[in-house]
Amino acid sequence: MIGKLKGTVDEIGEDHVVVDVHGVGYVAFCGARTLAALPGEGEAVVLFIDTYVREDMLRLYGFATRAEQDWFRLLQMVQGVGARVALAVIGTLSAGDLANAVALQDKAMVARAPGVGPKVAARIVAELKDKAPAFSGAGSDESLGLKRDIGGGTAAAPVADAVSALVNLGYPRDQAAEAVAKALKDAGEAPDSAKLIRLGLKALSR
Repeated sequence: MIGKLKGTVDEIGEDHVVVDVHGVGYVAFCGARTLAALPGEGEAVVLFIDTYVREDMLRLYGFATRAEQDWFRLLQMVQGVGARVALAVIGTLSAGDLANAVALQDKAMVARAPGVGPKVAARIVAELKDKAPAFSGAGSDESLGLKRDIGGGTAAAPVADAVSALVNLGYPRDQAAEAVAKALKDAGEAPDSAKLIRLGLKALSR
């Protein structure tokens, strides 16, 4: 069983890299993010490896970090998610982004991965909610609840519109949701999106 490769980059393909280890070339299939971060040909590289052995196939999957590898394994615990889909997800989202998506039940973020439809994305965030690594960047309890509502599509329209407007202005989604959560405290009853945007911008400027 191969668990790690340390050698030099021999060749980079569309979905794999060939790592030369003392004259032996190992083909490791990787996600897009891992492939994009690889050094040039002839340069040193270290990959964490998952080895898949079947009667008619032996395949290596490579990861730049242990976190990526952990997510690859976790994702395959979800019904309907195999190695190909798991690799597409971690190739699209960083480990931190994926942790955010699961913690906030943001199926739309997961569905950005190629080949991942809405139903599979919904299963991923639902089934991994209690299995995924701890989420530590959610902010206040109020903003966490709000972001879960947004991710699940259950937030009130003015709230979702205000967050969307702040994101369109260039603010990260988590920061925008945090600002709108603060705005809700000062907005009174049934605020419209314009008021939430105005108060959210005020919170962001502090």
